[in-house]
Amino acid sequence: MAKTAWKRPGSPIGRKGPRKANPAYKRRSRQPWTPADVSKLKQLAKGNTPTGVMSLKLQRPVAAIRSKAQREGISLRPVNRSPYNRRAKTAKRR
Repeated sequence: MAKTAWKRPGSPIGRKGPRKANPAYKRRSRQPWTPADVSKLKQLAKGNTPTGVMSLKLQRPVAAIRSKAQREGISLRPVNRSPYNRRAKTAKRR
């Protein structure tokens, strides 16, 4: 009889415990956001911090940070980025 896929050594399927031995952040799934967490998120977003760094500092997944920022109306887009359509606004050269 053939061995099933989840019985293979090294396969994470069917294995108990966390997938990573040393995750970058603690599992805080479904943990409520405190007002201090939200203010820290606003401060980091204002400082043009990448979402990967935010996830390490706030100890939350990147998806949780993006969804909370969207619900709170916080823009994660960098403010110092030049506009993409800059050439269209300048005068045409002959």
